[in-house]
Amino acid sequence: MDDLKPLRQFLATEGILMCFNGPFRHSIIEELGKAVRRHLETEDVTKSATTDVFSVFIEAAQNVSNYLNRSHWDEADRALLQCGVLVIGRQGDHYTVRCGNHIRPGDTAALLARLDHLSGLAAPELKALYKEQMRAELPPGTPGAGLGLIRMARTASRPLAYGVAPGEAGMDFFSLTVTL
Repeated sequence: MDDLKPLRQFLATEGILMCFNGPFRHSIIEELGKAVRRHLETEDVTKSATTDVFSVFIEAAQNVSNYLNRSHWDEADRALLQCGVLVIGRQGDHYTVRCGNHIRPGDTAALLARLDHLSGLAAPELKALYKEQMRAELPPGTPGAGLGLIRMARTASRPLAYGVAPGEAGMDFFSLTVTL
């Protein structure tokens, strides 16, 4: 693609402020986080909105990274799983953070069940679940405390939107949208 004008027009039309497609490595996530924060600070955005967008960006990126850091992936899977897409946009008064990555089909049902459960909870129930999860003991080999999706659901101004589509190499491709 020699002419980037159509891409630029598409991004502007869709309200996309920042888009990353590639490997989710710690150093890249860190630099993107700095860029997100700087961009939001230069816009006419409240400190609260900046904090919300930044924290959801970090949670989304960490979810992809934590999924990759499971020890049972072979090298072929690892190359595909380490790549994802993360998009930050603005639609009217709302920001959106969208992320997508490949997941193993065997992990899809549990992930969707967890998201379905979170989507059915009201704010007080999400707060109680968050506190309960904070106190819970972590199962061995767990990369995190399982708080990321709960934090995103608590921060969102609308229910989380998510879906799964067929991906590459027999994997599923998971997409999540958080509206703030």
